[in-house]
Amino acid sequence: MTSPAPYEPRVPSDTMSPGRAALSVTWASLPFLSLGWATPFVFAGAAIWRRSGHLMVATVLYLGLFMLQVTLLPAIDTDPGAERLYGACLLTQMIAGCFHAFLVRRRVFDPEGTAGLAGNERAIELVRRRRLMRAKARELAAQDPGLAKELGVGRPDLPRRYDDGGLIDVNHAPVQVLTRLPGVTEEMARRIAEVRAQTGGFMSAEELSTLAGLPPALTADLAEYGIFLP
Repeated sequence: MTSPAPYEPRVPSDTMSPGRAALSVTWASLPFLSLGWATPFVFAGAAIWRRSGHLMVATVLYLGLFMLQVTLLPAIDTDPGAERLYGACLLTQMIAGCFHAFLVRRRVFDPEGTAGLAGNERAIELVRRRRLMRAKARELAAQDPGLAKELGVGRPDLPRRYDDGGLIDVNHAPVQVLTRLPGVTEEMARRIAEVRAQTGGFMSAEELSTLAGLPPALTADLAEYGIFLP
């Protein structure tokens, strides 16, 4: 007998609690229920909550239509052109605003659930970017160690603007910073600092592991995240 297939959400609200899903639908319906008058305020609240540039732009556009409606309102009884323009603004706020709100409601109420593969791709791209930044920082340090020191390469404990991708300067960083190296405990960090003081520093991750008596399994990660400035 085969085991049942794992459950996969089939509707957008499946990843939200029933209460939050109902709230999101109510929020998205407000532009229609208010005949368009609440549309800019619906998007303004969401933009402030989620700090979204897209929602802020939408708020500005809907607010512009809202202000035009208010301006045209006194003239709609006497001016057919103003009446038609007022109706178009109202219809846009009501129909387009409602459709737009339903389109983005999950991004507003369930942003984690909408990340999906796109979120994974961003995470992968971030890791690749950090690797590239570490490689660039190593290249800079090899060409000009003095400049690397001035930029604070490997020294997250110092004020700096240069992003080195997460490198740690094993030969100069304090004990607490050394614990940021993968797998390095505070005890190991203190041992590294003691050996460093006795030998004047390390040339490579392999030398660090040998002299400080670190587990061989850490060597690859130390080579990836450690930098050994003179």
